[in-house]
Amino acid sequence: MTIANVLLVDDEVPFVEAMTRRLVKRDLDVVAAYSGPEALGLLDKSRTLEVVILDVKMPGMDGIETLQEIKRKHPLVEVIMLTGHATIESAIEGMKLGAFDYLMKPSDMDLLLVKVQQAASRKRAQEDKII
Repeated sequence: MTIANVLLVDDEVPFVEAMTRRLVKRDLDVVAAYSGPEALGLLDKSRTLEVVILDVKMPGMDGIETLQEIKRKHPLVEVIMLTGHATIESAIEGMKLGAFDYLMKPSDMDLLLVKVQQAASRKRAQEDKII
C-alpha cells in the first residue's frame, strides 16, 4: 500500500531525481515539479496528491508564493517546506501561511517520512470530516 501521494517541488534537478528515487523505495507515489507554476498545474490536474514537499528558494515564484497559491486553490493539501537556506523568518512565515512543517536540507529521510505520513493522515482526516 502506498503511504502517500507526494508532489516534490524543487528547481534543482539532481536533488529531485535523487529524492524521488529514495521516496519511491519507501512506498511513496512521487510526482516531480521543478517550479512553482509547474507544481500548481500538476495540483490542478490531480485529485490524488496529498502532500507537497516544497523548496523555499526557487527562481521566479519562490516557495512562499507557491505555498500561498497551493493553500488558496487546494486548502486541504498539506505542504512540508524544505530548504537549505533556512531562516527563522521564512519558517515562521511558512507556518503562518499554513505549511504543515518546515525541514532543513539535507533532511533526515526517516524524519521526512514521518512528516509525510503525518501530513497525509491530516489531509485524509480533513477530507473525512467534509464527506
